[in-house]
Amino acid sequence: MKRSRQALLYAFVFIGAVLLTVGVAALLLNINERQNEARQSPLRIVEIGADELDPAVWGQNFPVQYEMFQRTAENYGRTTFGGSEPFSHLEANPNLLRLYAGYAFSIEYNEERGHAYALIDQRESERVLQRQQPGACANCHSAEAPLLIAEMGWEEFNHTPYNDLSANLHTGSSCHDCHDPETMELTITRPAFINAMAARGIDVAEATQQEMRTYVCAQCHVEYYFAGEDKVLTFPWANGLSIDNIETYYQEVGHIDWTNPETGSPLLKMQHPEFEMYSSGIHSRAGVACADCHMPYTRVGSVKYSDHWLRSPLTNVSAACQTCHNVDEDELISRVVAIQTTTAGLVDDTEVAILAAMDAISAAMAGGATDEQLLDARTLHRGAQMRWDFVSSENSTGFHSPQEAARILAEAIDLARQAQISALSIELAETVSVTGGS
Repeated sequence: MKRSRQALLYAFVFIGAVLLTVGVAALLLNINERQNEARQSPLRIVEIGADELDPAVWGQNFPVQYEMFQRTAENYGRTTFGGSEPFSHLEANPNLLRLYAGYAFSIEYNEERGHAYALIDQRESERVLQRQQPGACANCHSAEAPLLIAEMGWEEFNHTPYNDLSANLHTGSSCHDCHDPETMELTITRPAFINAMAARGIDVAEATQQEMRTYVCAQCHVEYYFAGEDKVLTFPWANGLSIDNIETYYQEVGHIDWTNPETGSPLLKMQHPEFEMYSSGIHSRAGVACADCHMPYTRVGSVKYSDHWLRSPLTNVSAACQTCHNVDEDELISRVVAIQTTTAGLVDDTEVAILAAMDAISAAMAGGATDEQLLDARTLHRGAQMRWDFVSSENSTGFHSPQEAARILAEAIDLARQAQISALSIELAETVSVTGGS
């Protein structure tokens, strides 16, 4: 009996030792495989030429990133205030038809889709089909832009009509837009950003890797205008990035985008100033880059990648937010939506104030008010509308910088009401003059 128990014990020990040996061997094998994966990434299957724009060619060496990037063609649906599902802002908010009257955005203004559609959606936009646009529009929508700029020259590329360039535009967003094909390092390929940063005294060649994870996005996600007869793509940053700095810049250069036919006000169209708004926010001050939230790191096997499925962080909270914020996912989403809901409410209030100012200016014009009499009201209208547009057209509904968004909209409401009072005072003065009142 004793010998039987000893034999059984030896058998258990032996089996345990075998299982342990097998387990250790499997672990070592797994570690070795993962190390080999890391050493082999990226695979150099093909040579990527200096002018290679096709993401599929880059994808042979970077299949994981390419597969992720391909998903920017997916419609992941609506978020509370955005998402990838296209819809008409003009249908959703008829106020825009008056606010943008006389400008191309009153023809068509749709929610943007993913980066895969950067060129497609531009070429099919009624703003391009119905209005003559300069080639400068292609700077951010076509991967061919840097090569055409090198071939044609900066000014020539910008002022050439878009439709004349269109036959040379085949590729939307590409790996080549952000990566050096030789080293794969992040790189700036758009001259307008380099020029604008230089005007601020910043040499982008000295940027850190973390700064570059924002700068490659800031090549396009910004406010801009087409300067001079050559329609040169220009970012109005010489005085700084705030709306106040930008307004001063436009006053100094005397630029306006269009005149509203209802009020005669010379107006400025703000584009999509994500970089400017982000730069005043807490995440920027904390050193968080655009890519940290919109392209968060993820692991595939043993290798860490930036997720190239660029999209709203609200669709990827665990990677985009919880890496830094140890908070329940539902709570994080509710915080974001609360900020955006507050901002959206202020945007609506601002529109009401601007439309009231427009009504007052139009009434004053109908009553015979002169351009000289209306100068102050129209100037105030412009200041209010550009501030409203700065927040309304920025693609975070205030989240990139909530306090700054609220400040800007508060100023916009104040300026709009001042414009309304100014126009009403003209009507009142004329009424008193006609009736002989005192």
